[in-house]
Amino acid sequence: MSDRARPGTDVDLHHHGDREVGDGLVDLAVNVRLPEPPAWLRRELADSLSDLASYPDPSAATEAVAARHRRGDDEVLVTAGAAEAFTLLARALEPRHAVVVHPQFTEPEAALRAAGHEVHRVVLRGDFRLDPALVPREADVVFVGNPTNPTSVLHPAATLRGLLRPGRVLIVDEAFLDAVPGEPETLAGQSFPGLVVIRSLTKTWGIAGLRAGYLLAEPALVSRLRAVQPPWSVSTLAARAVVACCGLQALAESEELAIAAERDRAHLVDGLRERGIEVAGAPRAPFVLVHLPDGDRLRLRLREAGFAVRRGDTFPGLGPGWLRIAVRDRATTDAFLAALGKLVRGSGPVGEGHTPRVQNLG
Repeated sequence: MSDRARPGTDVDLHHHGDREVGDGLVDLAVNVRLPEPPAWLRRELADSLSDLASYPDPSAATEAVAARHRRGDDEVLVTAGAAEAFTLLARALEPRHAVVVHPQFTEPEAALRAAGHEVHRVVLRGDFRLDPALVPREADVVFVGNPTNPTSVLHPAATLRGLLRPGRVLIVDEAFLDAVPGEPETLAGQSFPGLVVIRSLTKTWGIAGLRAGYLLAEPALVSRLRAVQPPWSVSTLAARAVVACCGLQALAESEELAIAAERDRAHLVDGLRERGIEVAGAPRAPFVLVHLPDGDRLRLRLREAGFAVRRGDTFPGLGPGWLRIAVRDRATTDAFLAALGKLVRGSGPVGEGHTPRVQNLG
């Protein structure tokens, strides 16, 4: 289905998982996969401190990204995280009919609104898989996540390519694709007119506070975006991180982290389903989306039990019964599932008449 978004009439597009986390809570709300950067990356950043007196130069980072994806240097724009890429696109483009496919990360829509553009929503239901026919033919800018936050759905590359057409810019947010072993369905190494692929390094490497990412697009579009990028927006430390995280050691380690996350996600999903909790679709990212009739109440009870999960009602297309849960190591997941089991009743496999409800424990 499709609907038009009106500013100020629905969800808080600037609500993010970090708002859910408080002192002493186990963080299952934020999708950053490491609690801190790995030692080798901390050393790289520390070695850059002596360069801070000079203005930053992203040239080496641009070359590293181009080599990593086998693209030309003129097809790469290094950015201060994916969020800057969304803002640059909203400022540089002049859409007549901008579409954001929801539920997904809300910053693309927020950036479009802030730039004064009207936003049209295509809201996916059911298993949250994308049907290109839902996107209006007149759409000249389309944002979609792959895998999508918060649904964890990985859309086939062929489906996304089906959205390409003359006169349209298709922006695919691949911020979590390096968390999927082998990076299947990526479009990062492919160049098509109007295609933009956005990548973030903050999720995999525990550097959300550093702001490091990049986008890939045809040279003419990269030039348009570079023209509206503030001078020196990518810091020296962020540029150094991009170089390090595109190296062979980092790519091998990223793949190992992705394989581990896949195992840990399967353990989480099995535990949730054993407790009769519905897991949306076929999750592929390092988080899962679940639904309960009183999920909003469960989120608050989980906080009392020491666990923070991400509320779902700030994502267009979802309601208060939806929760996003980050994948963590098995020990953390087991502790979470134990606490969860004490808070829900009616536990049992989905589809056998069980409807888990939050226990009234006084």
